[in-house]
Amino acid sequence: MSSPVRTDISSVDIEVLLSEMTLAEKIGQMTQIEKGSITPEAVTEYFIGSVLSGGGGNPTPNTPENWAKMVRDFQEAALLTRLRIPLIYGVDAVHGHNNAKGAVIYPHNIGLGATRDADLVTRIAEATAEELLATGVHWDFAPAVSVPQDARWGRTYEGYSENTDIVIPLGVAYVKGLQQRGVLPSVKHFAADGGTSWGTTSKYDWLHGNWQLPGDGYSIDQGNAEVDEATLRAVHLPPYKAAIEAGAMNVMISFSSWQGLKMHAHKYLITDVLKGEFGFEGFVVSDWMAVSQLDRDYYTCVVKSINAGLDMVMVPFDYKNFIMTLTKAVEQGDVPMSRIDDAVRRILKVKQMLGLFEQPFGDDSLLNTFGSDAHRAIAREAVRKSLVLLKNEGNLLPLSKNATRILVAGEAANNIGMQCGGWTIDWQGSSGAITAGTNIVAGVKKMVGEDTAVEYHTEGFATADVTDIGIVVVGELPYSEGMGDKSDLTLPQADVELINKMRATCKKLVVVVMSGRPLVITPLLEQADAFVMAWLPGSEADGISDVLFGDYPFTGKLSYSLPRTAADVPLKAMKANANGELFPVGYGLTTEV
Repeated sequence: MSSPVRTDISSVDIEVLLSEMTLAEKIGQMTQIEKGSITPEAVTEYFIGSVLSGGGGNPTPNTPENWAKMVRDFQEAALLTRLRIPLIYGVDAVHGHNNAKGAVIYPHNIGLGATRDADLVTRIAEATAEELLATGVHWDFAPAVSVPQDARWGRTYEGYSENTDIVIPLGVAYVKGLQQRGVLPSVKHFAADGGTSWGTTSKYDWLHGNWQLPGDGYSIDQGNAEVDEATLRAVHLPPYKAAIEAGAMNVMISFSSWQGLKMHAHKYLITDVLKGEFGFEGFVVSDWMAVSQLDRDYYTCVVKSINAGLDMVMVPFDYKNFIMTLTKAVEQGDVPMSRIDDAVRRILKVKQMLGLFEQPFGDDSLLNTFGSDAHRAIAREAVRKSLVLLKNEGNLLPLSKNATRILVAGEAANNIGMQCGGWTIDWQGSSGAITAGTNIVAGVKKMVGEDTAVEYHTEGFATADVTDIGIVVVGELPYSEGMGDKSDLTLPQADVELINKMRATCKKLVVVVMSGRPLVITPLLEQADAFVMAWLPGSEADGISDVLFGDYPFTGKLSYSLPRTAADVPLKAMKANANGELFPVGYGLTTEV
């Protein structure tokens, strides 16, 4: 005989609730599914603990209101279960609520690292949390506390710095900002995802996935960190320990390996170090379909990962097979019931901490401030503080607002998609006016006086058309994860030719580079009178003009070393070469206001 439907769940002790749960209800809590692979009805039927939107997992049409409805529908379905345990909805809001159109898109972490401003990062996290809660989302798969050691990695821009001491305070600041607004941060990707070696990513003939693609894609992402434990503990683990000490209650495991063993099977690091030595009391979640990489036999994958210490599995598609497999593993004694209870206890504890039992929904009133001017002001401030000035010959910057004529060139000068980079509206991002925001050309026009002519052309101007001031904006097209792994860290030839063309057209030339990683820019420096690294600034490009024209000073400092040549990548190669560093971490010129 089944138990009656509980109506007083908010007052129930977690241990009492756990004692009343069936095995099916427990395994349901351990299951996370992508929203396109499950219906609200199935959430009820299988007692599902979490639903997520992957990159591009958006409602149609993609509006904040539709986001709120989509998430509410899944939550209401969870509350129809016997014990009325709420689910927790997760998204990759890695630089704002970046899947949702109209959200404010902040600079990627590589830019925030250049600010060295923990208070700013906290405010960004708080504003992001408000936009998440407006749509009912209580779980943010951020911050990444990676410490990238090889700029060829397509996720370099998700790391604040190559330097652990810079990563720690900014990662902690983001954790605190989300938590203060009632959103669960997911500290990722445990561990050493930024320490993998080029060419070590495994192929899986039993799985279909992007890592099977030819070319540079997935050459280092999801690869093997071939470092000793002393390096692991000195470089890659400290940001997790600091985040846990700051109260972090969720950690996402990395696709990558350490010394040849996949992190999703690494019981020593997950159970002994993270949960034991570091005292982590929250729950551990897998990455996207990552457990399926452990073995061609799915049963083995599930047993290994759960016994290693995973508490929730981002399946994300075939949840029925996962539930059936884990159920069988428990019934056959290959996964002990104590491990299941530990996992579910951790998940329920976090849901209780977030107040989901009392208030499982978001805050619809926050829809009024979604994408607000106040949030955009924070993003614009972040852009200003993230810009790094590498060269300023003759104190060209700040530019005069009363110049007679300014020529602006480059597709990137009028392209919000390029400004934002990957993880924007779609997983890989895309070019063009993909969401609300401001571009560089418009920002320049707003800055100058009525008598200044601002002319723009993507491909530059004829050499005979010489003028005093030119601004050329170049950079990387959007990418994310292993799709962005790239052996050649020079700018495309078309960008080089555009810079050369503008050099011949302008007496004084400002070069602005938008990039998700350090690039080899040595040959381009001599072509520019002023050279600015703008990273991936997000939706509020007016912050660039604020600094170019002197309303605010340049203050950003490199959080990554810039290589002199391609031979100076990865970082260990640069450190081995006395002349390998073009600009060191901490470099950045300042200007007067």
